Amino acid sequence: MPIRSMTGFARVQVRVHDQLAYTLTVKSVNHRFLDLQFRLPSGMDALEMELRRLLKERLVRGHVELTLALDRSDLQKAGYNRQLVESYVAAFAAARQEHGLSGQPDLNVILRLPGALQNESRAGGDDDMEALTASVQTQAGPLLDALNAMRAREGEALGAILSATLDRLETAAEGVAGLRPEVEQRYQERLAQRLEAAAGTEFNRQRLLEEVAVMVERSDIAEEIARLHTHIEHFRELLAAAGEVGKKLDFLLQEMNREANTLLSKTGSVGGKGTRITELGLAMKSEIEKAREQIQNIE
Repeated sequence: MPIRSMTGFARVQVRVHDQLAYTLTVKSVNHRFLDLQFRLPSGMDALEMELRRLLKERLVRGHVELTLALDRSDLQKAGYNRQLVESYVAAFAAARQEHGLSGQPDLNVILRLPGALQNESRAGGDDDMEALTASVQTQAGPLLDALNAMRAREGEALGAILSATLDRLETAAEGVAGLRPEVEQRYQERLAQRLEAAAGTEFNRQRLLEEVAVMVERSDIAEEIARLHTHIEHFRELLAAAGEVGKKLDFLLQEMNREANTLLSKTGSVGGKGTRITELGLAMKSEIEKAREQIQNIE
């Protein structure tokens, strides 16, 4: 499975029958965990539980909103109140016979009576609810496939951006490694100056040894460079392995940032080409920060 962005969108429109259609929409954005929100018509609790289970199977992280919007086309048919009309006709016939009158009932008059004409419309009953639920369950799987396909495309683009960032970080680390001999030489010169200044004078031997130890430690930036290369290689491996790597990538970038800070603290006062190391260290921190912004959207 390729790395996936947490940003995605998918929609499907379905007609259940002539009087009922719906639109099922799902969209997601970045979130630390899996946060599911449903907008369904009332009375669909069982369907919500099924959809929640399905989303948890298909998604790992992200704020996800799933919306079901109904479209009822109540095709109405004109009808009449048979009982009312029959009662009117019977009353007309009885009155005509009782009073010895002639004439026929006027249908136009009858149908203008209150309640004589009725609109017959298909009501949304249990059959509709069952058909709707079955249809949504059928469509939910392909809908999530479409969502994840979009998230995968977004993830592929993020992967390309992060790979370019790693290339720049690696170039900067190699640049620092190339300047390492001068850094060590600068510290050796400082050590020689300290020893020369102390020769023939009274001095605190313990204090001098401590300063020498600090200079030796500061002159060695090999470990930081090696760890940077290790983190970069591990980052590449995670991108290639894909899957749920967002949090792991974030942790690696924190470690890279720590190494860049250590490099800067060790070389900031060296002078000479140490200035160039400072520039490279700051460039690394800038690239790392940009990468951290990008991976906030990786699942």
